[in-house]
Amino acid sequence: MRALACVWCAEIPGLQVYLFRRISDDLWKNHMAGSGSFLEMLANWIDAGLVRYNGGKNTLTFWNGSRIWLCHCQHEKDRLKYQGAEIHVLMIDELTHFTEVIYRYLRGRCRIGGLRIPEKYSGAFPRVVCGSNPGGTGHTFVKRMWVDLAAPMAITTMPPHEGGFNRQYIPAKLTDNPTLAENDPEYELRLAGLGSPALVRAMLEGDWNIVAGGALDDVWNPEKLRIPRFQIPKAWRIDRSFDWGSAAPFSVGWWATANGEEVELFDGRIFCPPKGTLIRINEWYGTKEVGTNQGLFMGSPDVAKGILAREKQMLDEGWILTKPQAGPADNAIYAVEDKESDSIAKKMEKAGVAWTKSDKRPGSRINGLQLLRERLMATNTGEGPGIYFCENCTGSFATLPVLPRDEKNLEDVDSGAEDHIYDEVRYRVLDAKKQYAKEILAIQPK
Repeated sequence: MRALACVWCAEIPGLQVYLFRRISDDLWKNHMAGSGSFLEMLANWIDAGLVRYNGGKNTLTFWNGSRIWLCHCQHEKDRLKYQGAEIHVLMIDELTHFTEVIYRYLRGRCRIGGLRIPEKYSGAFPRVVCGSNPGGTGHTFVKRMWVDLAAPMAITTMPPHEGGFNRQYIPAKLTDNPTLAENDPEYELRLAGLGSPALVRAMLEGDWNIVAGGALDDVWNPEKLRIPRFQIPKAWRIDRSFDWGSAAPFSVGWWATANGEEVELFDGRIFCPPKGTLIRINEWYGTKEVGTNQGLFMGSPDVAKGILAREKQMLDEGWILTKPQAGPADNAIYAVEDKESDSIAKKMEKAGVAWTKSDKRPGSRINGLQLLRERLMATNTGEGPGIYFCENCTGSFATLPVLPRDEKNLEDVDSGAEDHIYDEVRYRVLDAKKQYAKEILAIQPK
């Protein structure tokens, strides 16, 4: 990105290049200090007076009026500082550190205005160039918009509502950097010693199907936990869990709890999970599109009607034989704005859908993550009650394995990520522990 910025600024008078990192300290450390920095690359031109560096404004100004702006945008509100910017080239380093809201806003500032583009660059500007490792707050939207869009290197023309740009994903691996391998031949060995296989895959292969150092990536094994649909035995408990959202997505999950008997999956296999195993049999993720973190702005009565319609369909199709029971929901739905208003929970209850309260005691977030990890590990080993996901639960498979940890508290999930399905799953896992405790209490001798 630095090399392209320098070349384009030298060849296109008046070009305005904006280079972003999320944090200002990272901007300096990665682009203005050390080997290969702007100051090193442009040293001869700076000495000759052809390029001027202004530390106060964080700009590199070329002799022909072109300029490289070194920018940061830590919070979503900070994006408004660039409302009037005319960005000819937008460069974002470590795109997954940014939210989709910030990225889309900055992309909207990309325009040519009155800039004259040389014929050799006709049609090539405005332009967006981003680089990133897997992981971070924006992992899901980056994966959706680039990695999963088309085959690597393919160029896809996006529709107007997606910006209208040509979009291309260029994968990069450690083996694509021969200079690093030559100068530091032991680097690959150090990466292999990171400990987490997922982290090693991310660093060596650019594996976007995991999150390096994520909350669940090291225990998430889709080959073990993904199962076909099957008819739920009448004796198994069926209930649902819920995380509310309107502007943000909501999530509804339907669960079956195994009682130890074996069942036949729709693909003919025999499935006999340990008693107490949770199976996510269906879900409704209330979002415009997975990865956007945008809700449907549906009212709670309409959400309740949608839940009942899906439960009727499951009953009519015969893959559940009993009506789902009330399960845990985000306790925020019990709040009321004033004495004249019903809570979200009350409105949904009037529409025919009831809930129980979720565990929101101090430490429940950390405890919930650990309990979910333990169930995923039990699924991998086949020892003890685990957790499974039917293959129709596509939102779970898209968001759960890429959840990043909270950088300030590694025992928790980053709440800035798309964590709505995770929160709803966590409520159910915590509730299962409570149900188990009641069962143990009930069999204690008097």
